Amino acid sequence: MANIGITTTVPVEIILAAGNVPVDLNNVFITDKEANRLVEGAEDAGYPRNICGWIKGLYSVVVERGNIDTVLAVTQGDCSNTHALMETLQLVGVETIPFAYPFDRDYDLLKLQMDKLITALKTDWEQVMAVKKRLDGVRSKIAEMDRLTWQGNIVSGWDNHLFQVSCSDFNGNVNKFEQDIDQFLLKTKYANEFTEDIRLGYIGVPPIFNDLYGHFEKMGARVVFNEVQRQFAMPYQVEDLVEQYRLYTYPYGVFQRIEDIKREIEKRNLDGIVHYVQSFCFRQIEDMIFREKLDIPILTIEGDKPGKLDARTKLRMDSFLEMLR
Repeated sequence: MANIGITTTVPVEIILAAGNVPVDLNNVFITDKEANRLVEGAEDAGYPRNICGWIKGLYSVVVERGNIDTVLAVTQGDCSNTHALMETLQLVGVETIPFAYPFDRDYDLLKLQMDKLITALKTDWEQVMAVKKRLDGVRSKIAEMDRLTWQGNIVSGWDNHLFQVSCSDFNGNVNKFEQDIDQFLLKTKYANEFTEDIRLGYIGVPPIFNDLYGHFEKMGARVVFNEVQRQFAMPYQVEDLVEQYRLYTYPYGVFQRIEDIKREIEKRNLDGIVHYVQSFCFRQIEDMIFREKLDIPILTIEGDKPGKLDARTKLRMDSFLEMLR
């Protein structure tokens, strides 16, 4: 059994079918009490200051923690800096496996990538599909938690974010993760409804700030749609595993994401959208497309290093809410 570090959501069914433990390096990094020091550690090793904080954090998690046996890196469909991340990890002796989502969502190319990963991890399709069936049950509970967020109004934006973003690796233990969601759903039976007057959608990569959701709720608003996090939870359940990862919107072009966002704006009765962008990330450019294609007020928030919101960003968030009101 090996710990396989992942740089974003990948076909986790294959990792689990091979008897390995998936570890989402992003989640390890952002929950570390010394997350800022991890960024600085990568800079001390030679990473430029004007490179995404997430990439630097991922590098330090692998190099400093020493419990990651192999890194499965997405070389197409996520972050363009992942190529250099792989090379710098190889430089210090870390084994890496590339995985690429085809930009045009080509079924055959995606299946080829999954076939190669199955071969590399020494498993087979029969075992992979057995794991998929197991995960489908867990993901259906996450879908119910999401419904209780926007329709039941008894789940906070933060809890919605946390459970869905954790579906990238199921916290390395599917059974324990399922117990956690079961207990959470049990508690919601006794939860009071939220009474906020502003319903928000959150689009873009998960935030590097740790108090964004709490600040919105303190100001009388709530995030009832987490776009990318929901995609990590595979919301479109289908029997074909390749098709499941074709329908997963994040790694492909922005326009399919926009169609998904439009549907959820209508269904969840959203008042506004918060678009989070990471400093030095190419996805910042997509903000102009969202503003052109989405007929809803949008607040764009930029983050660089881990920590709390700065005063200027809080002021912009508060002003946005007042404008919506």
